[in-house]
Amino acid sequence: MHDHDTSERLASFADVLAGELPGRWTSSHLPADAKDDLAELTDRTWDLDLVAASLTRHPLRQAAVLSRPDGAQLVLLHRHDERDGFLIAAVAPPSLPDEAFRDVPEPNGIALADDPFLSAEQVAGDLLARYDGALAQVRHNALASVQPSQPDQIVLTWQSDGSIATAPADDRAGAVLAAHGFVTDPHSGLYRLSGDDTQAQARALREIGPRLDALGIGTALQHPAARTTPTAVPASGPPVPAGSRTPATRSR
Repeated sequence: MHDHDTSERLASFADVLAGELPGRWTSSHLPADAKDDLAELTDRTWDLDLVAASLTRHPLRQAAVLSRPDGAQLVLLHRHDERDGFLIAAVAPPSLPDEAFRDVPEPNGIALADDPFLSAEQVAGDLLARYDGALAQVRHNALASVQPSQPDQIVLTWQSDGSIATAPADDRAGAVLAAHGFVTDPHSGLYRLSGDDTQAQARALREIGPRLDALGIGTALQHPAARTTPTAVPASGPPVPAGSRTPATRSR
C-alpha cells in the first residue's frame, strides 16, 4: 500500500473514531514532514507496553492525534504487523513536572480492529477510563508539589527536573508568567518554566520580578521539600538554584 493510501486510511479512521467517542473529540493528521511534532508526540506517548514496543521498532513516520477540549489527547498509529487495524495510546500532558507522574501507572494503549465503530467501544470501555484516572492523579500530584500562591505573592517551587512550577492566584500574574515562557495546564492551574535552558530560565525570572512588582505582587522561591515560609526573591536578580537538582524519572 502506498504512503498516500496509508495516510488517507489513518486520517479517515481517526475522523470516524473521534466522532464515535463519548464527549467532544477532534482529529488531526501529522504527516511525515512534521518531524518535530512526531518526535514530541513519541516522547509524550504514555505507554510502557504494546505501543512503546512498536515505537521502538517503528519510529513514527505519521500519526493521527485525537484531542478533547479538556486537554486529553490520544495518538493513533499503524500496527506494522500482519493484522489489519491500528494501535492507540494516551498522550501525557506537556506542562506538568516529572514529579507529578511518580507512582501513577501508565494508561497503556491497546490494539484496535479495522472498524472505527467497534474500536470506539473498545477505547471508551478500556483506555479512556484508565487515561482519565491517570490524568486526574497527575494533575492532583502537580498541585500538591507546589505551595499555593496568594494574590499578593507568587510562590515559585523548584522541581527536581530543573523546572520551576507555580500556581498563581489570579489571571494578572498568570498573564505575566505566560509572557515569559511559563507553560500552563489550564485544568490544574499549574504554570511551569522549563529548566532545559538555565540561562533563559534565569532571564525569565529576572524579568518577571519587576512586572509582578508593578502589579503589587511579590515573588518567592522555594525547594519543594521546604514547607516553611518561603523567602522573597529580589526583583533585581535571578534566584540562586538550591543545590544540584537530579531529574526525576518519568516512565512513559
